[in-house]
Formats: sequence, structure tokens, C-alpha cells
Amino acid sequence: MRTTSSLRSLVLAALVVGLMAMPSRGRAQDAVTPCGDATAPYAEVQIDTYPRLDLELARTPQEHEVGLMYRDSLPTDSGMLFVYQSESREGYWMYHTLIPLSIAWIDRFGTIVDIQDMPRLIDPNDQQEAARTVYNPAAAYWYALEANEGWFVQHGVGVGQQIMFCMGA
Repeated sequence: MRTTSSLRSLVLAALVVGLMAMPSRGRAQDAVTPCGDATAPYAEVQIDTYPRLDLELARTPQEHEVGLMYRDSLPTDSGMLFVYQSESREGYWMYHTLIPLSIAWIDRFGTIVDIQDMPRLIDPNDQQEAARTVYNPAAAYWYALEANEGWFVQHGVGVGQQIMFCMGA
């Protein structure tokens, strides 16, 4: 059994390098929480209903590139968190993505800076169609969170709200 202190150390170690060394805006540490189950990463929105998403993590450029491509479905209240090593502004597309998604771009402090719906393309295998339909964030971000299309609206989640991450071990 792990102590709260050792669990917190594991969670913090799993975060983007330098997260804790940033200037404090009163929220940097609030984006990180000890996991009840360190093997199951999740995100929880800090609003009255505390909607929660079970997460798959994409931490490397290769994992970012594949994302949720080729999937026939995504379980309810599940998603993928793309973790970046530095601030990013890159857009997302739906090439080879078979399910409609919504995406929230999140800053290093856990604040949602933009949310957009990304419907399934007519032909998800058409690279030219995908290249014409790129979703660009309104602001720079450190995390991108994809969920089933409409998840954020259905749960009353919007721009400016905080998300707390549990990154697992």
C-alpha cells in the first residue's frame, strides 16, 4: 500500500517536465491530484457535478500522431489526453478517425482555453479532405483532451473551467 506522499510523488513525476517550476498563478498544483487507482488515468472537471473521463494517454509524438485513429467506437465517459512537453499551437484533423469527437485544449494550469466539435469526415481515409478540415485552437495549450462528440456540452463543461488530471503511475 502506497502512502499519500509517495502516490503524490508518482503522479507529479508523470506530469510534463517543469510543471511545478512554473511561476504560480494559484492553479498550477490544482491541476494535479493523487489517483485513487494509479493504474487508471482520468480527468475530472472542477465544476459542481465533477464530470469525469477515463483516459488513455498520448505522450510521445508517435502516440500523438495515431491518437484515436481507426477506432470504431469510444466508450462513454472515456477519452484521450495528449500531453505535450512544451506549449503547442498545432491543430488537429480527423484523418483515419472513424468516430466524431470533441476536443478541449487546456493550458499548463488546467484551464480549458478552447473546445471544438470535430465531426467524422465523409471519407475519413481522404487525406485531402482531412487536410482541408483542420481544427486550430484559439490559444496555446499543453494538453489536448478528446472525447466523444458533445461530451463537454452534455456535461456543462466550457472554456475557462478547470480540469484536474490524475496521470496514473
